Amino acid sequence: MTAATPFPEAIDVVDMHTGGEPVRIPVAGMPAVPGATILAKRRHAREQLDHLRRFLMFEPRGHRDMYGAWLVEPALPGADLAVLFLHNEGYSTMCGHAVIALGRFAVDRGLVPRRQPLTRVGIECPCGLVEAWVEVAGGRAGAVRFDSVPAFALKLDLAVEVPGAGRVVCDVAYGGAFYAFAPAAAFGLSVTGSPVSALTDAADALSRAVRDALPIAHPDDPDLGFLYGTILTDGTDGAGEPSANVCVFAEREVDRSPTGSGVTARMALLAARGRARPGVLHRFRSLTGAVFTGELQREARAGPYAAWVVRVGGEAHYMGEARFRLEPGDAIGRGFLLR
Repeated sequence: MTAATPFPEAIDVVDMHTGGEPVRIPVAGMPAVPGATILAKRRHAREQLDHLRRFLMFEPRGHRDMYGAWLVEPALPGADLAVLFLHNEGYSTMCGHAVIALGRFAVDRGLVPRRQPLTRVGIECPCGLVEAWVEVAGGRAGAVRFDSVPAFALKLDLAVEVPGAGRVVCDVAYGGAFYAFAPAAAFGLSVTGSPVSALTDAADALSRAVRDALPIAHPDDPDLGFLYGTILTDGTDGAGEPSANVCVFAEREVDRSPTGSGVTARMALLAARGRARPGVLHRFRSLTGAVFTGELQREARAGPYAAWVVRVGGEAHYMGEARFRLEPGDAIGRGFLLR
């Protein structure tokens, strides 16, 4: 991308958050993204339009932990809208906290017919079609729950050598994206009591070790086959008191929410270990104190893997609106990160 790359005259955004995790939604000024499928659109954005991701996610308009949801034209039957997820490193395949925000956003913006007490919103994500159900009372959209793509355990009890921690046993599961899971105690840490910097270092080190040790592929498409991050837990299952966890994904980005796709993958792991069953609600808490719910809905298949459709619930809130521009001659304003 050269200094002469044209930018839109202005990009208007709506900023929301889900459990403290930002969701920046461009609503005007973004170009159309070509591609017959959502994964083709994702590739085009990554290869041809990545300057817009940096413009919206990076400083001075954003920060290392900013997150975005770029609405594009849907292609799947049953989809009311389609989305590319943006973060500090690129484009994720699934994002539950953004789906929760987009469900409410779609109802409030009239992108779907509003129905009480529940409005369905079909959201085409890079991982597939996700159905969100938005509570509507008195004409106002509220809490959201969504039914995931088929989620499955890829590898249980994977032992890897982690620099500084030694041998760590973890699990790897898919909930729209692949995550490694381990108790924070394996690193001598506590999700609720240790510094975020220490949790980040540990999770990032485990992600790197798992990427080196375990080839990851998804049966639907090669573009889905990569480890997105690591989730450190308190070791409980959330069937009673909420289970605390922290997700570190992409380039050491720390999720402020309980991580919707992570909750989906955790539920698939709990099912694989016989610690979850349909009809039992589990709760998961993030570093901000936000809580998502997770519940097994029905059995499914993902290629050769026994899988589950998981229902995840949470709440999103609006923060404000903005209009961003790039002034001529402002090379720094194209986007940068200091850490």
